[in-house]
Amino acid sequence: MTKKEIAAAAVQALKELYPDAVCSLEYSDPFQLLVAVRLSAQCTDARVNLVTPALFERYKTISDMAAADVAEVEKYIYSCGFYKSKAKSIVAAAQKILGDFGGRVPDNMEELLTVPGVGRKTANLILGDVYSKPAVVVDTHCIRISNRLGLVKEKDPKKIEFQLKKLLEPSESSDFCHRIVLFGRDICTARSPRCGECPLAGVCKRAGVK
Repeated sequence: MTKKEIAAAAVQALKELYPDAVCSLEYSDPFQLLVAVRLSAQCTDARVNLVTPALFERYKTISDMAAADVAEVEKYIYSCGFYKSKAKSIVAAAQKILGDFGGRVPDNMEELLTVPGVGRKTANLILGDVYSKPAVVVDTHCIRISNRLGLVKEKDPKKIEFQLKKLLEPSESSDFCHRIVLFGRDICTARSPRCGECPLAGVCKRAGVK
């Protein structure tokens, strides 16, 4: 099978396994998603979802966050780890979006990457989930599973992103990345992949290899 055929098989299998492809972070507007993704660095989505309700209740708008005292924000997000740098970048992001983009989270990669704390992973998530644009979100699960399937032989997230864009149908790419996270948690885990239960074992380069 070609890489494109393997990618198509993976898209179909994961679509059947996880018909509801949704982001596991909870948010109600684009800026909240940006903040939640920033908090999720080196932290579980479950922990972030416990922290953000109080944070978003305290700072209801981008204007509120832009005017926030960084030290106070730190107290709300302390349990997410790296709270000092995260609080600083979240407030700076709000100020940047308010000052340069009229309070609207940008809808293109170039502008999103000018926002403090926003890398390609965050930008792609916003483009796909908020603006319904083709996007490839490369996280640890995506890196691991794409390599196991033989779709890539690469660890660099940006290079993987561009390689997967060539293999995935644009309309499927964003949902595929959400599904691969669920798949990576449930079946294709980092240490003990459950190859015997895997719907992709037939096309996987690493099936059964520990």
